[in-house]
Amino acid sequence: MPRVFVYEFTTGGGLLALNHEAPMTELLAEGRAMVAALTADFAAIGQLEVTFLADRRLIAWQGATGRTLVVGHRDEAKAAFDRLTAEADWTVVIAPETDGHLVGYCRRVVELGGRLLGPSPELVALASDKQATAEHLAAAGVRVPRGMAWPLGPLWPRDFPYPAIWKPRDGAGSRGLRYIACPEPSHTQRELHRSVTTDTRLRRMAPEGRLERYCPGLPASVAVLCGPKRWTTLPPCRQAISDDGHFRYQGGSFPLEPALAERATRLANEAVASLPQPLGYLGVDLILGPDGDADFVIEINPRLTTSYIGLRAACEGNLAEAMLAIAQGQAPAVHFRNEPVRFSAEGMVVCNGPLQG
Repeated sequence: MPRVFVYEFTTGGGLLALNHEAPMTELLAEGRAMVAALTADFAAIGQLEVTFLADRRLIAWQGATGRTLVVGHRDEAKAAFDRLTAEADWTVVIAPETDGHLVGYCRRVVELGGRLLGPSPELVALASDKQATAEHLAAAGVRVPRGMAWPLGPLWPRDFPYPAIWKPRDGAGSRGLRYIACPEPSHTQRELHRSVTTDTRLRRMAPEGRLERYCPGLPASVAVLCGPKRWTTLPPCRQAISDDGHFRYQGGSFPLEPALAERATRLANEAVASLPQPLGYLGVDLILGPDGDADFVIEINPRLTTSYIGLRAACEGNLAEAMLAIAQGQAPAVHFRNEPVRFSAEGMVVCNGPLQG
């Protein structure tokens, strides 16, 4: 019987090595929702064994489907990861890009002779670096916001177009983002600069960053199922982003208006076409401006994203089964019901009604 090993960092023992670091625990709800949804879909395929790791200290993994291996300390988690990925026919890694977590686990899968149901370590390394991703996309003719590498410490450059966004080069989601209104040395600006440069957590997380022109518009994302012969774009989602200057991801909804969906899909296809051998589930984050000339790719997520939870609710088939089939070179038809869907970052989903857990 084929085996799939689903490893989700926050619920699967990744926090054991970090002493339950608070910034990472903020991702627990999203991690729980993703691992629960994905393991349930794999288990529903039939004739497929699904295994996942679970951190003994947490209840966040409860609700996942499949064979569970509970781990209680760092060495136990590492040994279990190595054994399960070596035994599996496919391994799905869901982890934050921060501090090299995602690329590190992907490289370990390859080192052990396993097979990733996801991008190669080379693509993960590229997409995990926001500056490198922007440079790669721009070189391929894909529209990205004007930006530059900018470390924590120096005052903001005065010749840059403001307002702007500063983000960690290896950030996950909106962690560490800062909105920079202007470079003037006002009290507000001095305080903002001081908060960034003296934030030890940010320095530990990302001493280097990307300064990027702020692009107003509709935040959107497009999930893409990729294989060696083809890829399939899924319905574009509107992203719900907090308006407090930290751009926290709060979930999303779809469908978009047809014209906006067409623009988002076209730009996502351009981005994926530029990537080296994409595989598995990718997320392309976009800004859709007042017109097509103001549309930009913001970043590439080289892993499963929370949008999977909403998309699976409207998929007429099994989204995990389609992802597996495309990765094996097949061409399954993926259809979605034409109904409004909203979903939260914590995994609550609603189709034509209030959010339900």
